[in-house]
Formats: sequence, C-alpha cells, structure tokens
Amino acid sequence: MTTQKTLLAVALPMALFSASALADWSTTITGVSDYTFNGVSQTNNDPAIQGSLDYSFGESGMYAGTWASNVDFGDDTNIEWDAYFGRYAQLNDAFSVDYGLAYYSYHGQSNSSDGNYFEAYTKFGYASELGQTELNFWYSWDYFGTGAGHVISMVAHTIELAPNHALRASFDISNSLDGDKFAWDTDGKSYNHYRLAYQTSLAGFDIEVAGENTSLDIDTADERIVLSVGRTFSL
Repeated sequence: MTTQKTLLAVALPMALFSASALADWSTTITGVSDYTFNGVSQTNNDPAIQGSLDYSFGESGMYAGTWASNVDFGDDTNIEWDAYFGRYAQLNDAFSVDYGLAYYSYHGQSNSSDGNYFEAYTKFGYASELGQTELNFWYSWDYFGTGAGHVISMVAHTIELAPNHALRASFDISNSLDGDKFAWDTDGKSYNHYRLAYQTSLAGFDIEVAGENTSLDIDTADERIVLSVGRTFSL
C-alpha cells in the first residue's frame, strides 16, 4: 500500500456538525472527479463515489458517523471505510469548536488493514463580517499503520460572494514526526497544500469546484481542478 495516503480530515465540512444543521439521522452521497485529500489523490487521479451516514445527538452537539469511498493505491486495496465520533460546540456568536476521534480502515486485500489507524482532531471556527475563519489540527500516533506520529495544521477562510455563492481558501502543512518510519518524499518529512474552492448549491445539490496544488513532486499531488457534487438527505 502506498504511503501517499493522507488523512480524511475534512471530507466533511465543519458546518455539518452543528446540532441545528442535522436531523437525528442523515446521509450524504457525493461524486467527485478525483478523491484528493490534502492535495494527494487517493484514486490515482480517477473519480470516486462517496457516502456517509451521520447521527446527531441534538443540543449536546455530539455526533457520530461513518464514511466510505473507493480508492486506488496501486494495489488491490479498493475501499476506504471510516468512522468518527465527536462534539461540536458554539461557544458564542463568533467562536465555535469541533473535536473528536476518527478511525480509518482499508479493504480489498489481505494486508489492506495494515494501514488502519486512529486520529484525533480539533477545529476552531471564528465568524465575522469578513466571513468564516478556521484553524484546524489533526494528530495520529500511528499514521497509516507505520507507528509514526503525524500532524496536519490548516488555516482556512470562507467568504460569501453573494447569496448561495462562497469562496474558500485554505493552506495546510502535513508533517511526519518520525521520518525514519514515514516520510512524504526524499526532500523532507513535510509538504504544503494550497486550495481555492468555489461553493454553491443548485436544486438541492451541493457543488464545489476547487483548484489545488502541493509542494510534492509526484503526479498524484500536482496541480488539478476537482469537481464535487453531493446531496444530503434527512432520514
């Protein structure tokens, strides 16, 4: 299994975890032109079909869910199936926090599960007249089953261009804490990822067109345009 896998941080937008944003049960089906995570393709630059099932515990802000996608790492691993549990809290009119634990699992061949791992995350939000600002962190102590510590730090900002039209810019750094066990490339233990996304909705479908690039010199992490179309259903 390739070490190009990155964590699923944000397959789910921060707003999903608001207690007011979900019925008790919901499901989301999404089609993407390329499943990229932190700028690295998880499908060898090919499309993916993804789905989630989520449960909100109401005013407590607690939530739990599961998410799956097809993947292609150049071997017989073909499914990523994740689970997560966390809590979203609106601290005041401006500040929010979202924290929890996720588990990533891989399926398709006998040793696919060697890459399974846990990850803890914390996401801070700040809303102002200038838009929504995020400061997000993810940490794994056994990244991709290698025994290496791994940290991802992200800053992002979303502005509303017009009603139902938004622009989101983000920058994140992926950093291996143990290059002897896991390294991104021969130049070092970390890389940068840049992303600019236009977001809107039409006829109940959420649509995003994003341009992104990384500092990695591999064909699954170079500059690209990614189209995503999804729909969420209350159950």
